[in-house]
Amino acid sequence: QVQLGESGGGLVQAGDSLRLSCAASRGSLSTYTVGWFRLAPGKEREFVALVSWRNDDTYYADFVKGRFFSSRDSAKNTAYLQMNSLKPEDTAMYYCAASPNYMPFMGIDYPYWGQGTQVTVSS
Repeated sequence: QVQLGESGGGLVQAGDSLRLSCAASRGSLSTYTVGWFRLAPGKEREFVALVSWRNDDTYYADFVKGRFFSSRDSAKNTAYLQMNSLKPEDTAMYYCAASPNYMPFMGIDYPYWGQGTQVTVSS
């Protein structure tokens, strides 16, 4: 088991950057794929990005490719989502989640979730 906690959200302007952190306690993140999801008002939860337990392979949703980058620091037991060139449509609650699978894109494949951190991008 692993417990996750996100941080790093905030209110920024369009074009700014933020880095979200997903710190793990009670377990090692190195054996999990860490996925990032977001939930905006009136919308369904959507997959954003992941960094896999295998070779730190990454995968991104089309709408963030080239702007967002996922990574992990095993020594700190923390995963990160670097978000650049933020847009107002990126406004959402962002969640990190951990899965034992290689590249899971569905939330149902992630048994462990953090509490979320709010990202608000003003135009």
